[in-house]
Amino acid sequence: MKYNTLPFYAKLALVLIAIICLGYLAILGKTLLAPLLSSFLLALLLLPMANYMERKLRFKRALSSMVSVIVMISVISAILFFLVNQLSDLGQDWPLLKQQAMHSFEELQRWVSNTFNVNAHKQIDYLKNSATSAVATSATLVGTTLMTLSSSLLFMAFLLLFTFFILNYRRILYSFLKSVFKEEHAEKVSAIVNQIQYIIKRYILGLFLQMLIVTGVMILVLSLLGVKYAVLLGLITGIFNVVPYIGIFSALLISVLITFATAGAAKVLLVIISFVAVHALDGNILLPLVVGSKVKINALFAFIGIVVGEMLWGISGMFLCIPYLAMLKIIFDRIDELKPWGILLGDEDKPGKKRKVYRITKKITLEEPE
Repeated sequence: MKYNTLPFYAKLALVLIAIICLGYLAILGKTLLAPLLSSFLLALLLLPMANYMERKLRFKRALSSMVSVIVMISVISAILFFLVNQLSDLGQDWPLLKQQAMHSFEELQRWVSNTFNVNAHKQIDYLKNSATSAVATSATLVGTTLMTLSSSLLFMAFLLLFTFFILNYRRILYSFLKSVFKEEHAEKVSAIVNQIQYIIKRYILGLFLQMLIVTGVMILVLSLLGVKYAVLLGLITGIFNVVPYIGIFSALLISVLITFATAGAAKVLLVIISFVAVHALDGNILLPLVVGSKVKINALFAFIGIVVGEMLWGISGMFLCIPYLAMLKIIFDRIDELKPWGILLGDEDKPGKKRKVYRITKKITLEEPE
């Protein structure tokens, strides 16, 4: 019996079984699959550089792949070095932060006493009980931290190796992909692969550009507000903003805590307003201009993807979900039987909607990509 002739409940059962099996395999293969899928995205990003070195500089494929990976390592190391320097400045001011935090805690304690009629002794007893519970679980916390550190180092090692191997053996992988399908589908497979390569490469570059712009804007705004560690908080905001919705909220929480400890509650409100304004600017202007709309996933499935990605692979799953949802949408849009799923993942089409154009100067304009 063919799949198309099966009743609806049988098709639904098969789809659910397939999803459960894939999810279980994804959990089992987290150590291998998470860096492998991340490496695939990085390889797409580094592919133009590798091709340029092969064609123009006459490098062999292995050498061009290795140089591309080394350039990537250098960029990541520079970002990490800058971040560590900023964190070291925060560490030097830790006694001042601790003193300010204690002062803020005392003010909060007085406010709780006056508002809820809970005396200071009861508050201190509650905190002592909480501290006792925290100390009891500190050994587990240390063990978890060490495991996370070792997993991160293993992830980075796999990431670099897989990126090199994908770049080096990219033509073998492409030939394999074409040979898997029937010959009459070769043209469609080639078109899908080329479209994925083009759009995902543009999408990743757009995300990096978006991250740089958000970082610069937040550093400027926080500096004008006189917030301490404006550079560190701006960098955290730009990096976290790559994860939709949850990332900007996490960056806001960190910024509010540091601002509250260094400048008090008055400036916290200005920081919150600044984050809301920058987020609105990012969502309505930056995202359409630098990322485009061809891989735009609607908010419902973007959020579901983030939650499922975190459940499967943690932080790496949150970063990977949107690009791979975009890949699925590209595939769904190109295959007639799967077009309804592409419509479900995408945003609502607005007929007659014009692309946004922003004129910077007489000769410089920014236009939303198609």
